[in-house]
Amino acid sequence: MSFIKNLLAGGKKDKTPTPQEGIQRLREVEEMLMKKSDFLEKKIEAEIAIARKNGTKNKRVALQALKRKKRYEKQLQQIDGTLSTIEFQREALENASTNTEVLNVMGVAAKALKGAHNNLDVDKVHDLMDDVAEQQDVANEISEAISHPVGFGQDLDDDDLLAELEELEQEELDRQLLEVGGTEDLPSVPTAEPVDRRPAAASSKAHTKEADDDLKELEMWAS
Repeated sequence: MSFIKNLLAGGKKDKTPTPQEGIQRLREVEEMLMKKSDFLEKKIEAEIAIARKNGTKNKRVALQALKRKKRYEKQLQQIDGTLSTIEFQREALENASTNTEVLNVMGVAAKALKGAHNNLDVDKVHDLMDDVAEQQDVANEISEAISHPVGFGQDLDDDDLLAELEELEQEELDRQLLEVGGTEDLPSVPTAEPVDRRPAAASSKAHTKEADDDLKELEMWAS
């Protein structure tokens, strides 16, 4: 009875292995079973060779070889099943280890985020953002006021300016007209009496008639 208690007490003192330790031990067992599987495959090939060699010569030896082959195949089948179980368990431990690491990191990040927010108050943050917005509005109003100065021609009437501009344009137009058609380019007014040129025209006609008569007389003489 005391032996059983000691055994149970000793079992309670065993430290629970970590996922990494469990994965390592599973890999070691998996490697050992793989080696045994290779050994059994070679044994099966050897027994098949013995059975073929003695199939016609010594049937008893051939049958014994086939019996051993069957045992080896059964062991190999068991090993394959064990390897599948170990592989499944190893993958489960690897996933568990990954999840554990992820959760640990997320826990650390959550604590860091909580620590960063310890000195922050949501209401104070909203008040600060309201102050920032208010100061931005003040800055915009100041910029608007600066861009529209007061006292620099703001008291002038646009109608008066337009009337003055029209007067200047009319003066410029009159000056251009005077330059184009001024009095200095017009002919001077005549002061002498006009001379009648009609007698001179009559004398010219008489001279022409006389020349024509001489030409006719010359033609009659020549004929």
